Amino acid sequence: MTTRPDTTLEALGLIAEDEPLLAEHLRTELARLWPELQVQAVVGDGLQAAAQTLALRPEVCFFDIRMPGATGLEAAQALAEDWPADGAPFPLLVFVTAYDDYALQAFDAQAVDYLVKPVDTARLSACVGRLQARLAERRRQPSGGSEDMLNGAVAQLRALLGATPAAATLPRLDVIPAQVGAVVHMVPIAEVLYFEAADKYVRVITAEREHLVRASLRELLPQLDPATFWQVHRGTVVQVRAITTAKREESGKVTLTLRGRPERLVASRLYAHLFKGM
Repeated sequence: MTTRPDTTLEALGLIAEDEPLLAEHLRTELARLWPELQVQAVVGDGLQAAAQTLALRPEVCFFDIRMPGATGLEAAQALAEDWPADGAPFPLLVFVTAYDDYALQAFDAQAVDYLVKPVDTARLSACVGRLQARLAERRRQPSGGSEDMLNGAVAQLRALLGATPAAATLPRLDVIPAQVGAVVHMVPIAEVLYFEAADKYVRVITAEREHLVRASLRELLPQLDPATFWQVHRGTVVQVRAITTAKREESGKVTLTLRGRPERLVASRLYAHLFKGM
């Protein structure tokens, strides 16, 4: 049975959509279906989506999947990694997508709602009803349930990231060319301890030195052996054999030490499950 919207339920919201006409249409329809929802901001890229959500703490977010800067899923990943452990409830996320039926089934299976462009009024009304039901349930819970909410949201996002269609299989990298001036250093992948995103570059760290390559982690990941290199943060990929210790913090994150390097890396909540003791 479809839950009918409760127009008296007050809430805060945010819309992330890079097409202004679609963003305005969604805002207008939400104002009609849920007049007590106060849309705090409308942003046009994934980086602003994450930043504004962290700053404003809305209860409901509508994230377009494909946006400049970062995708809606990447923005949600950033939220899961950076959400403060101060008891603030993690926002309910709705993805606005043009994915095919296979991908929609994956979204549906993870209990994260979605809307298909162009947004249908009846579908949006049903979505609003479900959001309101979940908000009402949250507000009936004691404040001590905030950590459970965050853990539940992280688990859903982890499953959702794993359920999205995989990229085409690419040949594994054996070496990575890193240019310094007129010289190209051929860095064996086996010597790389970790990769770290740095603006438009990726830092390639070995025990002896650091290289910069003009690429993105999104481009490199499909070419790395997932049994050898683990993503531990949206901006960090570590060679498993280089990890010496993993210390779980109260925040839910994990601090890693590496063989041959003085710095410590942080594994976010999304990837902390990789370091459970056996």
